[in-house]
Amino acid sequence: MIVLAIDTATADLVTGLVNTDTGESTDNILPGSRGHNENLVPAIQGLLAAADLTFADLDAVVVGVGPGPFTSLRIGMATAAAIAQARGIPVHGVTTHDAIAARISAERVLVATDARRKEIYWATYSGGRRTAGPDVVKPADLTLPHEVDVVSVPAHIDLDVAGERVDLTPRATELVAAADLSVDPAPLTPLYLRRPDAKVPEPAPKSPAIPDVDLT
Repeated sequence: MIVLAIDTATADLVTGLVNTDTGESTDNILPGSRGHNENLVPAIQGLLAAADLTFADLDAVVVGVGPGPFTSLRIGMATAAAIAQARGIPVHGVTTHDAIAARISAERVLVATDARRKEIYWATYSGGRRTAGPDVVKPADLTLPHEVDVVSVPAHIDLDVAGERVDLTPRATELVAAADLSVDPAPLTPLYLRRPDAKVPEPAPKSPAIPDVDLT
C-alpha cells in the first residue's frame, strides 16, 4: 500500500510517502514554510515525481489534524480530502503531536508547538501513550501531569520545563503509523482548540436615514 502523508500544523510543510508493504518511506519537508497554500501541491507533485509515482498509485492519505493554526490546518486537511475524494481512497486524520512524540525514544515526553499569540499547543506522553492534552496555553501557565525526560519545542519558545531539548517535526513514517489503515476512517476533525483569528464583523447599525418599512 502506498500512503501519502501530509502535515501542515507547524511551520514546517511536511509531505511524505510510505510503502506499508516494504516499510520504505520518503519525506519532502520544507522547513519554516510561510506559504503552505502555495507550496503544498507542488511539494506533493515533486515527491511523487521523485518516487516515479503518480496520484493514481496512491492507496490512502494520512493527514495531521493538529493542533495547529486555523489556516494552516485548513490547507492541509482540505488538500488531503480533495486528493482522497478524487482518487476514491480513504483519508485518515491523526494528531500531529502523537506523530512527533513517536520520533522520541524516551519514556516521558512533552511535545510543544507554536500556537502564536505567545501560546503553545502541548501534549505529554509516557511509555508511548498520551497522558495529557492536546491543549493550548501560555508557556508560563503550563502544568504537567508528570515530569518529562525530553521536550520537543521550537528553539524560539522559552519553556521552563526540565528535560533534554529537541526540535522535531512530524515525519511520514510516524504519521502513517499513527493511523489505523485497516478500518474505515472517521470524518476529519481539525484540532483548532481555539477560535480562529479571523472574526465575522459586527453588523453595522442601521442608518437613521433609512425608514422602517412594514413588508407584511
